[in-house]
Amino acid sequence: TFAAVNHSNMEFSQAKNKFIQTWGALGSQWGINKTMAQIHALLLISPESISMEDIMDELHISRGNASMNLRALIDWGIVYKDYRAGERKEFFYAEKDLDEMAVKISQERSKREIKPALKVLKEVSDFNPEATPAQTHFVEQTQRLYDFVSKADNVLDKITEYKDNWMARMVMKFLKK
Repeated sequence: TFAAVNHSNMEFSQAKNKFIQTWGALGSQWGINKTMAQIHALLLISPESISMEDIMDELHISRGNASMNLRALIDWGIVYKDYRAGERKEFFYAEKDLDEMAVKISQERSKREIKPALKVLKEVSDFNPEATPAQTHFVEQTQRLYDFVSKADNVLDKITEYKDNWMARMVMKFLKK
């Protein structure tokens, strides 16, 4: 029976590692680096908060790397510090509500990617073209892009604002698939 238990633990360890590695690779899809995503994955699947030292040991990363990426995850609003009385170590845990996590990631991506793109589109489309067809076309096209991206961003804002609304929940589930 000891061999069976040990084999079972080995399978869990491999499954856990595979999840962390895969989540890490997917991190770039939602705008974060691999290590940041791996830390998030580890915290997401942990039943309780984890110390920075345990994160460093588990992922084989330096204190500086762990600290920098934990701060970034906290800034994204998907990881929190767990304050324990009498403990000198810092502990961390991830947002477990997947709907809430999706909303926070959408908001952060909008802030970091969509809003700056809108600003650039507004700037480049906001000049008086000379009468050349190329300039007129440029202004028309960049204004259309600005309007399109702005509407899409507004829809995302509305979905995240009304996440408690049943329709918004349904749309969020559809977007996650």
